[in-house]
Amino acid sequence: MSIRWVYAFIDRPGARVARDLEFWTAVTDTRASEMRGERGEFVTLLPDGADGFDACVKCQAVASGDGGAHLDLAVEDVPGFVASALRLGGGVVAEHEDWAVLRSPAGQLFCAVPWQGESARPPVVRGSRLDQVCLDVPPSSYGAEVAFWSELLTAAGWRSLPGALPEFHVVEPPPGLPVRVLLQRLAEERPASAHLDLACADIGATRSWHESLGATHVADHPHWTVLRDPAGGLYCLTGRDPETGGLPAARAESAAREGPAPRAE
Repeated sequence: MSIRWVYAFIDRPGARVARDLEFWTAVTDTRASEMRGERGEFVTLLPDGADGFDACVKCQAVASGDGGAHLDLAVEDVPGFVASALRLGGGVVAEHEDWAVLRSPAGQLFCAVPWQGESARPPVVRGSRLDQVCLDVPPSSYGAEVAFWSELLTAAGWRSLPGALPEFHVVEPPPGLPVRVLLQRLAEERPASAHLDLACADIGATRSWHESLGATHVADHPHWTVLRDPAGGLYCLTGRDPETGGLPAARAESAAREGPAPRAE
């Protein structure tokens, strides 16, 4: 099984999508494609075609709820990938002509779509890069969710690693793929959800830039800041290397001295 590309999907209420697209195209230095789909609900954030980069972020106008985020995994064999997800405890929500909507054991939606030849990762934009979808998982489902994503993705050459804190688990793609997966164990029982993370060389500078574009501040943590985009969607600015996605050297050395965070069982 081969995952050839990954898209981070921004899901937002339909009435707020236009304003949010202004924000996210600015943040990612892209332009919005024409809307498509049966209800005109899908749009791709396109990098400058003259530079030869491929898109890795899309947006969907959702008909109900507050939205969030999800993954689209571009694969060479959609039926084979769907079969693998089912064997590991996933479920099928909807099957289309050449793609499928799936559900993880905790209820997180994601899609298997055909690979269209994407291969060139977009560059860092003003010291930051949208490079991670964080799956927010209730405690009762966390162990099963880590096992599901780890087994599904390591079969395609990804690496499954404990995070620097015990409530996190990382599943990293092979070099060249643009989006990785972080699983976060929530402190309370509530439905699974997902949000976007950006790796930032300077969280403070990126926060100021985003606020000038219409984002609002929600909370600060030692190594990340939570913001709300103009459509009301939560996302995080994280203190990771935007080129590699990894922790800065000083934090990596500190984590190594302290030892790895325990895996959730």
